[in-house]
Amino acid sequence: MKPSQISEALEVLVKARRPAFVWGSPGIGKSDVVRQVARKLDRNLIDIRAVLLDPVDLRGLPHVNGGGKAHWAIPEFLPRDGSGILFLDELPRAPQLVQNACLQLVLDRQIGEYTLPDGWDIISAGNRITDGGGSFKLNSALSSRFIHLDAEVDLDDFCKWGVKANIDPVILAFVRFRTELLCKFDASAKNFPCPRSYEFLSQIVACNPSPAIELDLYKGAIGDGAAIEFASFLKLYRNLPSIDAILLDPKHAPCPKDDPASLFAVSCALARRAGVDNLKAVITYLDRLPEEYSVMCIKDAIARESTLASTGEFTKWAIAHADVVF
Repeated sequence: MKPSQISEALEVLVKARRPAFVWGSPGIGKSDVVRQVARKLDRNLIDIRAVLLDPVDLRGLPHVNGGGKAHWAIPEFLPRDGSGILFLDELPRAPQLVQNACLQLVLDRQIGEYTLPDGWDIISAGNRITDGGGSFKLNSALSSRFIHLDAEVDLDDFCKWGVKANIDPVILAFVRFRTELLCKFDASAKNFPCPRSYEFLSQIVACNPSPAIELDLYKGAIGDGAAIEFASFLKLYRNLPSIDAILLDPKHAPCPKDDPASLFAVSCALARRAGVDNLKAVITYLDRLPEEYSVMCIKDAIARESTLASTGEFTKWAIAHADVVF
């Protein structure tokens, strides 16, 4: 399931009061989807990294009360009231004893003397054993308590998220041009291209590193092979027509006609700059490009700034491209 479908499914399972487990390779945004669902449902979120826990961390430390009987001190991070989502992240990487401690919490909504309040729901996430991330097999008693969802990356979902998250447009253009590099998991590599590492890469690009070190920084973020391709793409991107020049004279500014990489790059750059005041100029220039790049640009621009869809310029553009837009 792509991330937007995982989000929709989690909303259903929260309403159905069923614990959910999201599986997927590292770096594809599983934790981000859970956080987005919590925000959308206006729920509190408690993020518990199960791999960092000992069994006693969940059950609590024993103590003796005034009557001479042993009790358990409930850990501070477990909720006492209200409503929210208790997120057990990286559960498959947790030792077996911690998984056993989680079993009662997931099954009976209690552990020891603690009971999970009625307004709270449980979601967990983790990597599969085949992902090589040090995961253990969930014991069958714990696994059978969850509704399991398998997450996969999706180009459109990543680009929609990237536009809203202010990911550098050169990165969005690059993954559209080299779609197979959106996520290329390699358990033996120090790092590899994936949505999480592209977010790191965007932060690096924004700092304008010097030519002497930029390739090494890119390699550190997304791995050697992808970094070399990205550096070549970035060089092309930097030689594109000025976006300011395009907006000032959209009818006559240079236009990359036959190079797909340049077309992806200029379309993503325009989507980043499109606004209510300059949308007419943007569309005038896009009309000189192949239709698929025009559609991609306008969709990205609206994902970033939804008010553009209410303008007369967008309405005229949508009517002209109704056969591919609707």
